[in-house]
Amino acid sequence: MPRPKLTRSKIKVPHVFVLLTGAILACSLLTYIVPSGSFERQTRLVEGRERTLVVPGTYQHLDKHITARSMLLGEEVPGKATPVGLHGFLTAIPRGMEAAADIIFFIFVIGGVFGILQRTGVITAAIGQLMNRLDHRGPLLTAVLMVVFAVAGSTLGMGEEFIPLIPVFMLVAQRLGYDRVYGVAVVLIAADTGFAASTTNPFTIGVAQGIAEVKLYSGLGFRFIFLACALVLAIVHVLRYGARIKRDPAAALSPFTAADSPVASADGDGQLDQHLASYAHHHTAILISSAVIFAFILYAVQRLDWWMADMAGGFLLIGLVTVGLARLPVDAAARAFVKGMEEMVVAALVVGFARGISVVLTDGQIIDTIVNGAAALLVTVPRNIAVLGMLAYESCLNLLVPSGSGQAAVSMPLMAPLSDILGITRQTAVFAFTCGDGFSNMIIPTSGILMAMLSLGKVPYGRWLKFMLPLFGQLILLSAGFLTLAVILEYH
Repeated sequence: MPRPKLTRSKIKVPHVFVLLTGAILACSLLTYIVPSGSFERQTRLVEGRERTLVVPGTYQHLDKHITARSMLLGEEVPGKATPVGLHGFLTAIPRGMEAAADIIFFIFVIGGVFGILQRTGVITAAIGQLMNRLDHRGPLLTAVLMVVFAVAGSTLGMGEEFIPLIPVFMLVAQRLGYDRVYGVAVVLIAADTGFAASTTNPFTIGVAQGIAEVKLYSGLGFRFIFLACALVLAIVHVLRYGARIKRDPAAALSPFTAADSPVASADGDGQLDQHLASYAHHHTAILISSAVIFAFILYAVQRLDWWMADMAGGFLLIGLVTVGLARLPVDAAARAFVKGMEEMVVAALVVGFARGISVVLTDGQIIDTIVNGAAALLVTVPRNIAVLGMLAYESCLNLLVPSGSGQAAVSMPLMAPLSDILGITRQTAVFAFTCGDGFSNMIIPTSGILMAMLSLGKVPYGRWLKFMLPLFGQLILLSAGFLTLAVILEYH
Protein backbone atom coordinates (compact mmCIF):
# COMPACT_ATOMS: atom_id res chain seq x y z
CA MET A 1 0.00 0.00 0.00
CA PRO A 2 1.35 3.45 -0.81
CA ARG A 3 2.07 5.53 2.22
CA PRO A 4 0.01 8.70 2.61
CA LYS A 5 1.76 11.88 1.62
CA LEU A 6 2.91 13.88 4.60
CA THR A 7 1.94 17.53 4.68
CA ARG A 8 3.41 20.22 6.82
CA SER A 9 1.02 21.08 9.63
CA LYS A 10 0.03 24.69 9.92
CA ILE A 11 -0.41 26.36 13.28
CA LYS A 12 -3.05 29.00 13.00
CA VAL A 13 -2.22 32.14 14.96
CA PRO A 14 -5.31 33.91 16.29
CA HIS A 15 -6.40 37.32 15.04
CA VAL A 16 -4.41 40.13 16.60
CA PHE A 17 -7.38 41.26 18.71
CA VAL A 18 -7.86 37.71 20.01
CA LEU A 19 -4.15 37.45 20.78
CA LEU A 20 -4.06 40.72 22.71
CA THR A 21 -7.31 40.02 24.56
CA GLY A 22 -5.85 36.68 25.63
CA ALA A 23 -2.73 38.48 26.87
CA ILE A 24 -4.90 40.90 28.87
CA LEU A 25 -6.77 37.96 30.43
CA ALA A 26 -3.50 36.19 31.30
CA CYS A 27 -2.08 39.32 32.91
CA SER A 28 -5.33 39.80 34.82
CA LEU A 29 -4.94 36.30 36.27
CA LEU A 30 -1.32 37.06 37.15
CA THR A 31 -2.50 39.83 39.45
CA TYR A 32 -3.86 37.08 41.72
CA ILE A 33 -0.58 35.12 41.67
CA VAL A 34 2.27 37.67 41.63
CA PRO A 35 2.67 39.54 44.95
CA SER A 36 1.57 43.15 44.84
CA GLY A 37 3.60 46.13 45.97
CA SER A 38 4.51 49.67 45.11
CA PHE A 39 7.28 52.25 45.17
CA GLU A 40 6.86 55.82 46.23
CA ARG A 41 7.00 58.15 43.26
CA GLN A 42 8.13 61.71 42.68
CA THR A 43 7.74 64.15 39.82
CA ARG A 44 10.87 65.52 38.18
CA LEU A 45 11.59 67.61 35.12
CA VAL A 46 13.52 65.43 32.63
CA GLU A 47 14.37 66.81 29.19
CA GLY A 48 11.82 69.57 29.50
CA ARG A 49 8.97 67.23 30.46
CA GLU A 50 7.58 66.25 33.83
CA ARG A 51 8.22 62.57 34.55
CA THR A 52 6.83 60.51 37.42
CA LEU A 53 9.76 58.44 38.69
CA VAL A 54 10.01 55.68 41.26
CA VAL A 55 12.04 56.39 44.39
CA PRO A 56 14.66 53.64 44.98
CA GLY A 57 14.49 51.86 48.33
CA THR A 58 10.83 52.68 48.96
CA TYR A 59 9.24 49.44 47.76
CA GLN A 60 6.53 48.13 50.08
CA HIS A 61 4.60 44.88 49.88
CA LEU A 62 0.83 45.22 49.68
CA ASP A 63 -1.64 42.59 50.86
CA LYS A 64 -4.23 41.56 48.31
CA HIS A 65 -7.88 42.33 48.86
CA ILE A 66 -9.93 39.51 47.37
CA THR A 67 -13.68 39.26 47.85
CA ALA A 68 -16.60 38.14 45.70
CA ARG A 69 -17.41 41.78 45.01
CA SER A 70 -13.84 42.67 44.04
CA MET A 71 -13.66 39.69 41.67
CA LEU A 72 -16.80 40.89 39.89
CA LEU A 73 -16.97 44.67 40.14
CA GLY A 74 -13.65 45.64 41.68
CA GLU A 75 -13.27 47.24 45.07
CA GLU A 76 -10.54 49.64 46.18
CA VAL A 77 -9.36 49.37 49.78
CA PRO A 78 -6.76 51.83 51.14
CA GLY A 79 -3.40 50.19 51.84
CA LYS A 80 -4.23 47.03 49.89
CA ALA A 81 -3.99 45.86 46.28
CA THR A 82 -7.06 44.56 44.50
CA PRO A 83 -6.43 41.98 41.77
CA VAL A 84 -8.16 42.58 38.46
CA GLY A 85 -11.71 41.27 38.47
CA LEU A 86 -14.27 40.80 35.73
CA HIS A 87 -15.08 44.51 35.57
CA GLY A 88 -11.40 45.46 35.39
CA PHE A 89 -10.79 42.92 32.62
CA LEU A 90 -13.77 44.05 30.55
CA THR A 91 -12.87 47.73 30.86
CA ALA A 92 -9.13 47.27 30.28
CA ILE A 93 -9.44 47.63 26.51
CA PRO A 94 -11.62 50.79 26.59
CA ARG A 95 -9.32 52.30 29.22
CA GLY A 96 -6.30 51.30 27.13
CA MET A 97 -7.81 53.10 24.17
CA GLU A 98 -8.45 56.13 26.34
CA ALA A 99 -4.86 56.10 27.58
CA ALA A 100 -3.54 55.76 24.03
CA ALA A 101 -6.06 58.17 22.50
CA ASP A 102 -3.38 60.61 21.33
CA ILE A 103 -1.56 57.90 19.38
CA ILE A 104 -4.79 56.37 18.04
CA PHE A 105 -6.12 59.63 16.64
CA PHE A 106 -2.67 60.53 15.33
CA ILE A 107 -2.72 57.28 13.33
CA PHE A 108 -6.19 58.06 12.01
CA VAL A 109 -5.18 61.57 10.90
CA ILE A 110 -1.99 60.56 9.12
CA GLY A 111 -3.91 57.66 7.57
CA GLY A 112 -6.38 60.16 6.14
CA VAL A 113 -3.60 62.40 4.87
CA PHE A 114 -1.87 59.47 3.20
CA GLY A 115 -5.23 58.63 1.66
CA ILE A 116 -5.18 62.05 -0.01
CA LEU A 117 -1.58 61.56 -1.13
CA GLN A 118 -2.45 58.16 -2.58
CA ARG A 119 -5.46 59.67 -4.36
CA THR A 120 -3.13 62.08 -6.17
CA GLY A 121 -0.85 59.17 -7.10
CA VAL A 122 2.24 60.99 -5.80
CA ILE A 123 3.51 58.21 -3.51
CA THR A 124 3.40 55.35 -5.97
CA ALA A 125 4.55 57.58 -8.83
CA ALA A 126 7.58 58.69 -6.81
CA ILE A 127 8.37 55.09 -5.90
CA GLY A 128 8.13 54.15 -9.56
CA GLN A 129 10.58 56.90 -10.45
CA LEU A 130 12.98 55.79 -7.74
CA MET A 131 12.77 52.17 -8.79
CA ASN A 132 13.36 53.10 -12.43
CA ARG A 133 16.41 55.18 -11.50
CA LEU A 134 17.81 52.24 -9.54
CA ASP A 135 16.97 49.98 -12.48
CA HIS A 136 14.75 47.87 -10.19
CA ARG A 137 17.77 46.82 -8.14
CA GLY A 138 15.89 45.54 -5.10
CA PRO A 139 18.89 44.96 -2.81
CA LEU A 140 20.28 48.47 -3.35
CA LEU A 141 16.87 50.07 -2.85
CA THR A 142 16.34 48.00 0.30
CA ALA A 143 19.70 48.97 1.79
CA VAL A 144 19.21 52.68 1.05
CA LEU A 145 15.71 52.76 2.55
CA MET A 146 16.71 50.78 5.65
CA VAL A 147 19.58 53.16 6.35
CA VAL A 148 17.19 56.12 6.10
CA PHE A 149 14.63 54.55 8.45
CA ALA A 150 17.31 53.47 10.91
CA VAL A 151 18.83 56.94 11.09
CA ALA A 152 15.36 58.41 11.67
CA GLY A 153 14.71 55.94 14.49
CA SER A 154 18.12 56.44 16.06
CA THR A 155 18.20 60.22 15.98
CA LEU A 156 14.54 61.25 16.23
CA GLY A 157 12.89 58.19 17.76
CA MET A 158 10.50 57.83 14.83
CA GLY A 159 8.18 54.83 14.88
CA GLU A 160 4.48 55.65 14.80
CA GLU A 161 5.17 58.05 11.93
CA PHE A 162 6.09 55.11 9.68
CA ILE A 163 2.89 53.11 10.18
CA PRO A 164 1.05 54.64 7.18
CA LEU A 165 4.00 53.76 4.93
CA ILE A 166 3.31 50.02 5.20
CA PRO A 167 0.73 49.89 2.36
CA VAL A 168 3.20 51.76 0.19
CA PHE A 169 5.96 49.27 0.92
CA MET A 170 3.60 46.40 0.23
CA LEU A 171 3.47 47.88 -3.25
CA VAL A 172 7.27 48.13 -3.43
CA ALA A 173 7.74 44.54 -2.21
CA GLN A 174 5.24 43.17 -4.74
CA ARG A 175 6.73 45.25 -7.53
CA LEU A 176 10.22 43.88 -6.77
CA GLY A 177 9.01 40.27 -6.56
CA TYR A 178 9.19 39.78 -2.79
CA ASP A 179 6.45 39.09 -0.24
CA ARG A 180 4.51 40.89 2.50
CA VAL A 181 7.01 40.02 5.24
CA TYR A 182 9.74 41.69 3.20
CA GLY A 183 7.67 44.85 2.79
CA VAL A 184 7.06 45.15 6.53
CA ALA A 185 10.65 44.24 7.39
CA VAL A 186 12.19 47.06 5.35
CA VAL A 187 10.35 49.61 7.47
CA LEU A 188 9.93 47.98 10.87
CA ILE A 189 13.29 46.28 11.33
CA ALA A 190 15.21 49.34 10.19
CA ALA A 191 13.27 51.75 12.40
CA ASP A 192 13.46 49.49 15.47
CA THR A 193 17.17 48.82 14.93
CA GLY A 194 17.78 52.55 14.91
CA PHE A 195 15.47 53.02 17.91
CA ALA A 196 17.44 50.40 19.87
CA ALA A 197 20.83 51.75 18.81
CA SER A 198 19.83 55.23 19.93
CA THR A 199 22.20 58.10 19.29
CA THR A 200 20.08 61.19 19.95
CA ASN A 201 16.62 59.61 20.32
CA PRO A 202 14.91 62.00 22.78
CA PHE A 203 12.33 59.42 23.90
CA THR A 204 14.85 56.82 25.11
CA ILE A 205 18.44 57.99 25.34
CA GLY A 206 17.40 61.53 26.27
CA VAL A 207 15.01 60.46 29.03
CA ALA A 208 17.23 57.64 30.32
CA GLN A 209 20.39 59.75 30.51
CA GLY A 210 18.45 62.56 32.18
CA ILE A 211 17.13 60.20 34.87
CA ALA A 212 20.53 58.53 35.33
CA GLU A 213 22.15 61.97 35.63
CA VAL A 214 24.52 61.24 32.76
CA LYS A 215 25.63 64.05 30.45
CA LEU A 216 22.98 64.35 27.75
CA TYR A 217 23.88 62.58 24.49
CA SER A 218 27.30 61.60 25.78
CA GLY A 219 29.02 58.40 24.63
CA LEU A 220 27.97 58.93 21.01
CA GLY A 221 31.01 57.28 19.42
CA PHE A 222 30.37 53.91 21.05
CA ARG A 223 26.69 53.99 20.08
CA PHE A 224 27.45 55.01 16.47
CA ILE A 225 29.67 51.93 16.10
CA PHE A 226 26.95 49.77 17.63
CA LEU A 227 24.33 51.26 15.28
CA ALA A 228 26.48 50.45 12.25
CA CYS A 229 27.03 46.84 13.36
CA ALA A 230 23.37 46.27 14.21
CA LEU A 231 22.21 47.80 10.94
CA VAL A 232 24.55 45.57 8.93
CA LEU A 233 23.05 42.50 10.62
CA ALA A 234 19.53 43.74 9.92
CA ILE A 235 20.13 44.58 6.26
CA VAL A 236 21.92 41.28 5.59
CA HIS A 237 19.07 39.31 7.19
CA VAL A 238 16.43 41.05 5.06
CA LEU A 239 18.48 40.75 1.85
CA ARG A 240 19.17 37.06 2.42
CA TYR A 241 15.47 36.45 2.89
CA GLY A 242 14.72 38.35 -0.32
CA ALA A 243 17.36 36.38 -2.23
CA ARG A 244 15.82 33.14 -0.95
CA ILE A 245 12.42 34.19 -2.31
CA LYS A 246 13.98 35.06 -5.67
CA ARG A 247 15.54 31.57 -5.86
CA ASP A 248 12.40 29.81 -4.66
CA PRO A 249 9.10 31.76 -4.52
CA ALA A 250 7.65 28.95 -2.39
CA ALA A 251 9.98 30.09 0.42
CA ALA A 252 7.91 33.24 0.93
CA LEU A 253 6.32 33.24 4.38
CA SER A 254 3.47 35.56 3.37
CA PRO A 255 3.20 35.71 -0.43
CA PHE A 256 1.05 38.06 -2.45
CA THR A 257 -1.85 36.66 -4.42
CA ALA A 258 -3.45 37.84 -7.62
CA ALA A 259 -6.60 38.80 -5.71
CA ASP A 260 -5.11 41.11 -3.08
CA SER A 261 -3.30 44.01 -4.69
CA PRO A 262 -1.78 45.84 -1.68
CA VAL A 263 -2.39 49.36 -3.04
CA ALA A 264 -4.90 49.85 -5.78
CA SER A 265 -4.50 52.56 -8.37
CA ALA A 266 -6.53 55.74 -8.21
CA ASP A 267 -9.36 54.29 -10.26
CA GLY A 268 -9.42 51.14 -8.14
CA ASP A 269 -8.41 48.70 -10.89
CA GLY A 270 -5.35 47.49 -9.02
CA GLN A 271 -3.05 47.78 -12.03
CA LEU A 272 0.25 48.52 -10.34
CA ASP A 273 2.39 49.17 -13.39
CA GLN A 274 -0.08 51.67 -14.81
CA HIS A 275 -0.28 53.53 -11.50
CA LEU A 276 3.47 53.61 -10.96
CA ALA A 277 4.21 55.00 -14.42
CA SER A 278 2.21 58.24 -14.19
CA TYR A 279 4.48 60.94 -12.77
CA ALA A 280 3.33 64.53 -13.31
CA HIS A 281 4.92 67.92 -12.64
CA HIS A 282 2.58 68.70 -9.74
CA HIS A 283 3.88 65.57 -8.00
CA THR A 284 7.26 67.30 -7.62
CA ALA A 285 5.62 70.29 -5.94
CA ILE A 286 3.67 67.98 -3.60
CA LEU A 287 6.80 66.04 -2.64
CA ILE A 288 8.82 69.20 -1.94
CA SER A 289 6.10 70.86 0.12
CA SER A 290 5.41 67.66 2.08
CA ALA A 291 9.12 67.22 2.80
CA VAL A 292 9.45 70.81 4.01
CA ILE A 293 6.41 70.57 6.30
CA PHE A 294 7.54 67.17 7.61
CA ALA A 295 11.00 68.56 8.34
CA PHE A 296 9.39 71.39 10.31
CA ILE A 297 7.30 68.85 12.25
CA LEU A 298 10.48 67.04 13.26
CA TYR A 299 12.10 70.34 14.23
CA ALA A 300 9.05 71.31 16.30
CA VAL A 301 9.09 67.97 18.15
CA GLN A 302 12.71 68.61 19.11
CA ARG A 303 12.62 72.36 19.78
CA LEU A 304 9.02 73.43 20.35
CA ASP A 305 7.91 70.50 22.50
CA TRP A 306 5.30 69.32 19.98
CA TRP A 307 3.53 66.02 20.62
CA MET A 308 0.88 63.87 18.96
CA ALA A 309 -1.88 66.49 18.50
CA ASP A 310 0.62 69.04 17.20
CA MET A 311 2.13 66.54 14.78
CA ALA A 312 -1.34 65.53 13.59
CA GLY A 313 -2.03 69.21 12.84
CA GLY A 314 1.17 69.35 10.82
CA PHE A 315 0.11 66.32 8.79
CA LEU A 316 -3.29 67.93 8.18
CA LEU A 317 -1.42 70.88 6.69
CA ILE A 318 0.36 68.46 4.34
CA GLY A 319 -3.05 67.17 3.26
CA LEU A 320 -4.48 70.64 2.66
CA VAL A 321 -1.45 71.79 0.66
CA THR A 322 -1.60 68.58 -1.39
CA VAL A 323 -5.28 69.16 -2.21
CA GLY A 324 -4.45 72.66 -3.46
CA LEU A 325 -1.42 71.66 -5.52
CA ALA A 326 -3.20 68.68 -7.09
CA ARG A 327 -6.35 70.77 -7.68
CA LEU A 328 -8.29 67.91 -6.17
CA PRO A 329 -12.06 68.53 -5.81
CA VAL A 330 -13.04 69.01 -2.18
CA ASP A 331 -15.50 66.11 -2.20
CA ALA A 332 -12.92 63.78 -3.74
CA ALA A 333 -10.36 64.86 -1.15
CA ALA A 334 -12.84 64.20 1.67
CA ARG A 335 -13.62 60.72 0.33
CA ALA A 336 -9.89 59.95 0.03
CA PHE A 337 -9.32 61.19 3.58
CA VAL A 338 -12.10 58.95 4.94
CA LYS A 339 -10.85 55.98 2.94
CA GLY A 340 -7.35 56.48 4.32
CA MET A 341 -8.70 56.58 7.85
CA GLU A 342 -10.75 53.43 7.23
CA GLU A 343 -7.60 51.57 6.25
CA MET A 344 -6.09 52.51 9.61
CA VAL A 345 -8.93 51.20 11.81
CA VAL A 346 -7.30 47.92 12.80
CA ALA A 347 -3.84 49.48 13.13
CA ALA A 348 -5.13 52.26 15.37
CA LEU A 349 -7.28 50.04 17.58
CA VAL A 350 -4.41 47.58 18.06
CA VAL A 351 -2.55 50.31 19.93
CA GLY A 352 -5.44 50.62 22.40
CA PHE A 353 -5.72 46.85 22.84
CA ALA A 354 -1.99 46.59 23.53
CA ARG A 355 -2.18 49.41 26.10
CA GLY A 356 -4.84 47.40 27.95
CA ILE A 357 -2.13 45.02 29.15
CA SER A 358 -0.28 47.70 31.08
CA VAL A 359 -3.66 48.89 32.41
CA VAL A 360 -4.41 45.59 34.19
CA LEU A 361 -0.83 45.21 35.45
CA THR A 362 -1.05 48.69 36.97
CA ASP A 363 -4.49 47.99 38.43
CA GLY A 364 -3.22 44.84 40.14
CA GLN A 365 -0.05 46.68 41.30
CA ILE A 366 2.38 43.98 40.25
CA ILE A 367 4.67 45.93 37.89
CA ASP A 368 6.64 47.40 40.81
CA THR A 369 7.02 43.91 42.31
CA ILE A 370 8.55 42.65 39.06
CA VAL A 371 10.89 45.63 38.85
CA ASN A 372 11.96 45.31 42.50
CA GLY A 373 12.52 41.54 42.24
CA ALA A 374 14.71 41.90 39.17
CA ALA A 375 16.82 44.62 40.82
CA ALA A 376 17.28 42.52 43.95
CA LEU A 377 18.40 39.54 41.87
CA LEU A 378 20.97 41.53 39.88
CA VAL A 379 22.76 42.65 43.05
CA THR A 380 23.67 39.03 43.83
CA VAL A 381 25.70 38.30 40.66
CA PRO A 382 29.08 39.51 39.29
CA ARG A 383 28.99 42.66 37.20
CA ASN A 384 29.79 40.87 33.91
CA ILE A 385 26.72 38.70 34.47
CA ALA A 386 24.65 41.51 35.97
CA VAL A 387 24.98 43.68 32.86
CA LEU A 388 23.57 40.82 30.77
CA GLY A 389 20.85 40.46 33.37
CA MET A 390 20.04 44.14 32.86
CA LEU A 391 19.64 43.47 29.14
CA ALA A 392 17.33 40.51 29.76
CA TYR A 393 15.39 42.47 32.39
CA GLU A 394 14.81 45.47 30.13
CA SER A 395 13.78 43.18 27.25
CA CYS A 396 11.20 41.41 29.43
CA LEU A 397 10.00 44.63 31.07
CA ASN A 398 9.22 46.02 27.63
CA LEU A 399 6.54 43.35 27.30
CA LEU A 400 4.77 44.95 30.25
CA VAL A 401 5.67 48.60 29.62
CA PRO A 402 5.96 48.93 25.80
CA SER A 403 6.72 52.65 25.90
CA GLY A 404 10.32 53.82 25.63
CA SER A 405 10.01 56.87 27.85
CA GLY A 406 7.58 55.05 30.17
CA GLN A 407 9.96 52.15 30.64
CA ALA A 408 12.82 54.56 31.31
CA ALA A 409 10.75 56.25 34.01
CA VAL A 410 10.02 52.90 35.66
CA SER A 411 13.41 51.18 35.41
CA MET A 412 16.18 53.79 35.25
CA PRO A 413 15.65 55.22 38.77
CA LEU A 414 16.53 51.71 40.01
CA MET A 415 19.10 50.67 37.41
CA ALA A 416 21.21 53.84 37.80
CA PRO A 417 22.00 53.44 41.53
CA LEU A 418 22.18 49.67 41.08
CA SER A 419 24.93 50.13 38.50
CA ASP A 420 26.89 52.15 41.10
CA ILE A 421 26.68 49.22 43.53
CA LEU A 422 27.74 46.73 40.86
CA GLY A 423 30.70 48.83 39.68
CA ILE A 424 29.11 49.42 36.26
CA THR A 425 29.00 52.90 34.78
CA ARG A 426 25.60 54.54 34.53
CA GLN A 427 26.24 55.02 30.83
CA THR A 428 26.38 51.23 30.51
CA ALA A 429 23.08 50.90 32.37
CA VAL A 430 21.50 53.35 29.93
CA PHE A 431 22.94 51.35 27.02
CA ALA A 432 21.43 48.12 28.43
CA PHE A 433 18.07 49.89 28.65
CA THR A 434 18.06 51.15 25.06
CA CYS A 435 19.07 47.73 23.67
CA GLY A 436 16.54 45.81 25.73
CA ASP A 437 13.75 48.26 25.08
CA GLY A 438 14.42 48.69 21.36
CA PHE A 439 15.13 45.24 19.95
CA SER A 440 12.30 43.53 21.82
CA ASN A 441 9.88 45.89 20.04
CA MET A 442 10.43 43.69 16.98
CA ILE A 443 8.72 40.66 18.53
CA ILE A 444 6.54 41.51 21.53
CA PRO A 445 2.77 41.37 20.86
CA THR A 446 2.20 44.30 23.24
CA SER A 447 4.01 46.67 20.87
CA GLY A 448 1.26 48.71 19.26
CA ILE A 449 3.52 49.76 16.39
CA LEU A 450 4.52 46.18 15.57
CA MET A 451 0.98 44.83 15.64
CA ALA A 452 -0.35 47.82 13.70
CA MET A 453 2.22 47.34 10.94
CA LEU A 454 1.59 43.61 10.75
CA SER A 455 -2.15 44.27 10.52
CA LEU A 456 -1.71 46.77 7.69
CA GLY A 457 0.66 44.43 5.88
CA LYS A 458 -1.65 41.44 6.45
CA VAL A 459 1.25 39.46 7.91
CA PRO A 460 0.27 36.83 10.51
CA TYR A 461 2.12 37.27 13.81
CA GLY A 462 3.33 33.66 13.80
CA ARG A 463 4.92 33.99 10.38
CA TRP A 464 6.56 37.23 11.42
CA LEU A 465 8.11 35.49 14.43
CA LYS A 466 9.45 32.73 12.19
CA PHE A 467 11.19 35.38 10.10
CA MET A 468 12.23 37.65 12.95
CA LEU A 469 13.46 35.39 15.76
CA PRO A 470 16.81 34.44 14.13
CA LEU A 471 17.67 38.12 13.64
CA PHE A 472 16.44 39.01 17.12
CA GLY A 473 18.82 36.40 18.56
CA GLN A 474 21.72 37.87 16.58
CA LEU A 475 20.94 41.40 17.73
CA ILE A 476 20.70 40.35 21.38
CA LEU A 477 24.05 38.54 21.10
CA LEU A 478 25.54 41.67 19.53
CA SER A 479 24.11 43.74 22.39
CA ALA A 480 25.56 41.32 24.93
CA GLY A 481 28.98 41.58 23.29
CA PHE A 482 28.93 45.38 23.30
CA LEU A 483 27.69 45.45 26.91
CA THR A 484 30.55 43.19 27.97
CA LEU A 485 32.95 45.48 26.13
CA ALA A 486 31.35 48.49 27.84
CA VAL A 487 32.03 46.93 31.25
CA ILE A 488 35.66 46.24 30.32
CA LEU A 489 36.21 49.72 28.90
CA GLU A 490 34.21 51.39 31.72
CA TYR A 491 32.10 53.11 29.09
CA HIS A 492 31.25 56.74 29.93
